[in-house]
Amino acid sequence: MKALVQKVKYASVTINSELYSRIGNGLLVFLGVEKGDSEENALNLAKKLAALRIFQDENEKMNRSILDVKGEMLVVSQFTLCGDCKKGTRPSFDKSAPPEIAEKLYEKFVSYIKTEKIPVKTGKFRAMMDVELLNNGPVTFLIEK
Repeated sequence: MKALVQKVKYASVTINSELYSRIGNGLLVFLGVEKGDSEENALNLAKKLAALRIFQDENEKMNRSILDVKGEMLVVSQFTLCGDCKKGTRPSFDKSAPPEIAEKLYEKFVSYIKTEKIPVKTGKFRAMMDVELLNNGPVTFLIEK
């Protein structure tokens, strides 16, 4: 399971020219599910992101979590994170989990984030989405569990 995590001032998802979801200060998480990923991976990743200290404290050090700053999270499914670009010029998606498995684990991840008491919004699984964000920092991490 891979998560591309960006600290944002805001982020939104638009589908078919209509606003679908929007958050203010917090984290935008693009989530990729690979073959072999499990509910345990989803739980561990959710716990990691809830505790990840990437927000600044009063000394301008990355020392606060999304919980500490009362931030929000927007989780967007992103199977292309599992793409392999090592050979040739066309990505291979052989490592991506089948959609029915990926959707189940995506939903589990979102439910685990909710149990951490983080306000969470989502994109729409398998939809063509426009994602807008204002990256704060910029701060971006690729996390694999």
